[in-house]
Amino acid sequence: MSETPIRLATRASRLALWQTEHVASLLNQAGLPTEIVPMQTIGDKVLDRSLTKIGAKGVFTEELEESLRRNETHLAIHSAKDVQSSLPPDLELVAFLEREQVNDVVISFQKDFDITKAGILLGTSSTRRKALLRRFYPLANTAEARGNLQTRLRKLEEGQYDALVLAYAGVHRMGYDSLIRHVLPSNKFVPPVGQGSIAVECSRFLDSDLKERIKAALDHPDTHRCLLAERAFLRTMEGGCSIPSFALATLTEAGDLHLHGGLISLSGEEYVDFTQTAPAAQAEGLGMAVADYVLGHGGEAILASIREQRGEL
Repeated sequence: MSETPIRLATRASRLALWQTEHVASLLNQAGLPTEIVPMQTIGDKVLDRSLTKIGAKGVFTEELEESLRRNETHLAIHSAKDVQSSLPPDLELVAFLEREQVNDVVISFQKDFDITKAGILLGTSSTRRKALLRRFYPLANTAEARGNLQTRLRKLEEGQYDALVLAYAGVHRMGYDSLIRHVLPSNKFVPPVGQGSIAVECSRFLDSDLKERIKAALDHPDTHRCLLAERAFLRTMEGGCSIPSFALATLTEAGDLHLHGGLISLSGEEYVDFTQTAPAAQAEGLGMAVADYVLGHGGEAILASIREQRGEL
């Protein structure tokens, strides 16, 4: 093994540390020693406001990225869905790990929990999930649920919500599968860009040979192709995680990319989506084409309405 360990910047939550330890184990297997550097982001510190109110762009990544710039760490480990659509020019995503199951799930301590029951209270911090719940489960109520998974589970156990709506990946990685009451279908509850994958970020100035070894140890090519398409969609939408957009790319048996992307209004009443297939080599062009269609067929009006409701105009 090399004598100088690769320093991995990560959020300090249990889920983030699990993800980083998983990255570290893969690097170690490739003969690259590691050191984990936990830190707190603004998204971890400010829990009394929704993500849209604190400015969702980079709230879970900025501090980690600054450590890369200061050469305090070599890699920043993120949930891919938390990475902003456009990176600063001095940083890059060197790898995407193989994707976990992408679905949203409903978890509850109530074994007979029924999501169709009128008046239930569902906790979520996601603008997309709230909008989709209003569309597909209009009898349910939603409430803001910030904090890491353990904090949200404590609030759930205290009875602040009847259930939580979360990504399957985090629930599964933390060993809470027994609490899953509903797996929401990904063709209706289309996930946000990147859900289920771990993204690895580095400085563009990181040693090129080391970068190649890191990529060889960590990157899952099929997942990478899918996320190139999804991230191009999000970048073209110019939305980030503060708008209720969604996109899921999958590989067909022929090796082409199939992308389902769209946008929903905050009320859940207006919904625009589009699907398109293209060769995997055209991943970014596919993402841009699907976004352009969505924007041109009602998406621009939905975005304008969202900005107006938030006082951004």
